[in-house]
Amino acid sequence: MLFVCRLHLVTWNVGTASPPPDVTSLLQLDSLSPAMDMYVIGLQEVNSRITNFLSDLAFDDPWSIFFMSVLSPLGYIKLSSVRMQGLLLLIFVKHAHLPFIRDVHTHYTRTGLYGYWGNKGGVTIRMSLYGHTICFINCHLPAHMENTEQRLDDFEKILEMQFEEENIPNTLDHDVLFWFGDLNFRIADYGIHFVRESINNKRYNLLWEKDQLNMAKKKEAFLQEFIEGPLQFKPTYKFDLHSDVYDTREQKSLFWFNEKKRKPAWTDRILWRVKSLCQRALKEDDFSEEEQTISVTLNNYISHMSYGISDHKPVTGTFELELKPLLSDPLVTLSPEGEWSAEHDVLISYSAVPGFPSSAWDWIGLFKVTFRHANDYVTYAWVEDDEISSNEDSKQVYMSAAEIPDMGGEFLLCYYSNNLQSIVGISQPFQIRPNRTLIGKGPAQEENAWLQKPDNLESHNEF
Repeated sequence: MLFVCRLHLVTWNVGTASPPPDVTSLLQLDSLSPAMDMYVIGLQEVNSRITNFLSDLAFDDPWSIFFMSVLSPLGYIKLSSVRMQGLLLLIFVKHAHLPFIRDVHTHYTRTGLYGYWGNKGGVTIRMSLYGHTICFINCHLPAHMENTEQRLDDFEKILEMQFEEENIPNTLDHDVLFWFGDLNFRIADYGIHFVRESINNKRYNLLWEKDQLNMAKKKEAFLQEFIEGPLQFKPTYKFDLHSDVYDTREQKSLFWFNEKKRKPAWTDRILWRVKSLCQRALKEDDFSEEEQTISVTLNNYISHMSYGISDHKPVTGTFELELKPLLSDPLVTLSPEGEWSAEHDVLISYSAVPGFPSSAWDWIGLFKVTFRHANDYVTYAWVEDDEISSNEDSKQVYMSAAEIPDMGGEFLLCYYSNNLQSIVGISQPFQIRPNRTLIGKGPAQEENAWLQKPDNLESHNEF
């Protein structure tokens, strides 16, 4: 049985700006199509001044907080993120997929100043999705017309990077690899007036053959394996701020001689590579249909002209990953026992598949249904220290009444595996009944009762 995972990928050079007031159209939240299963958001030139960067190391950066505030009420959690100075990569997924996403790892590769500075390079997140290996690389490559070879050299270096953990495939050995970002390829040879005239007449095809990335794909073998949708949108660079007008300001050099305005270019791109297609091309005999266990379909490849916070327009790609699940059961199944309230201790039942690599550091967290990431728990219980019964089929763990929110509401339970560094089991949503002893109390009394609890949401949150 095949499963279709809907993935929405964003690349945006935000030019050190703060998040915009609304990203509904960017994330296609107003679409009539089925909801996305996964959001992958790659940003470049996130504000990386030293004071901002050090603050962001201690707390989530404003862009991460912004996207979490938008997506968590819709049932998405931040699965993983990685940042290298101005480069940021975020992945959000629907709750239901968490038990089937494993082996999540991150990496970054510096290429600026011969690899010593992180203003250019790539940030990577890889995972196993229903048993299939998926890798995402967000890049910011060198700028300027004349640096095509440097861009290609840097991308090759990023592709050659190795994950430190054992048993993780090389980048090109993943079943699907997405490559995106501000790749900085320009339109060669043609003059600025011809380029702008072609754009104004929507004759983008006249410019495709001189696009440096398209030209490189014809010559470089390692690029020929990457697929890109048609560039049927305006070049996304360079615009005046808060405008859809291309660069009207004369650039000035160090010696105050006027330089030409920047030519528009498709700097912001999304490409992908399917390993089985590459293998098929290398073999004389085609794979049978049964051997094709994952395929990628591009549904939508567009730019978003309404966003003007930087001189780049964001680009999105909406994909369908059709895959044959190689995993059908979660590693851990768990559920609350009986009715929950803060008036009495409560029990959690769970069972793990045979051979599950449990650890004394595994824990079960109680989360609001709108939780933002794995550390956004209300409270938790250690699976060993708080265990009260065990048999071949299941185990029970208790939580103290003092840990349960008095106000009640809708919650989830998640099992976090220390060895796998991920959530490997999630319960169905359930209700916690409000504490009846607080019914009829005034707001001030209720607030005092909440603040007196030894472990509340604020004491555990990152924020």
